Amino acid sequence: MKIILLKDVKNLGKKFEIKDVSDGYGRNFLLKNNLAKIATEKEINRLKTEKEKEERRREEELKKLKENAKKIDGLILEIGVNVGEKEQLFESISAQKIAEELGKKGFEVRKDQIELDKPIKDLGEHSVKVKFKEDIASEIKLSVVKEK
Repeated sequence: MKIILLKDVKNLGKKFEIKDVSDGYGRNFLLKNNLAKIATEKEINRLKTEKEKEERRREEELKKLKENAKKIDGLILEIGVNVGEKEQLFESISAQKIAEELGKKGFEVRKDQIELDKPIKDLGEHSVKVKFKEDIASEIKLSVVKEK
């Protein structure tokens, strides 16, 4: 049975690939769970146009990520925090807090894109890596200062 994968299937293939599988596996698992469609001429032609749309969408997304990374690279982000008498922080700076501050500046960054070994717990400048994808990353300078 020839099928077109609608999603990535472990140990079989990636989305949009055409595969030959046994009738039982195809009918009882792949088709039943909406992981694949039977590969007819009509479906194969539709697959080609859908694949092209997906490629264009990915390229646009990649372009947007690269532009965002370029804008953020080298940015100095200042975060004010409450400190005690001996300049110990009353709060730590987490990836969530950094993402929120970048959002206030107009950058779209999720907390899981910010690489932080551990929360920042002291004043001063810190280097923080923002990883958008495997090969697209930026580095920002985070300046933790006393809140006025």
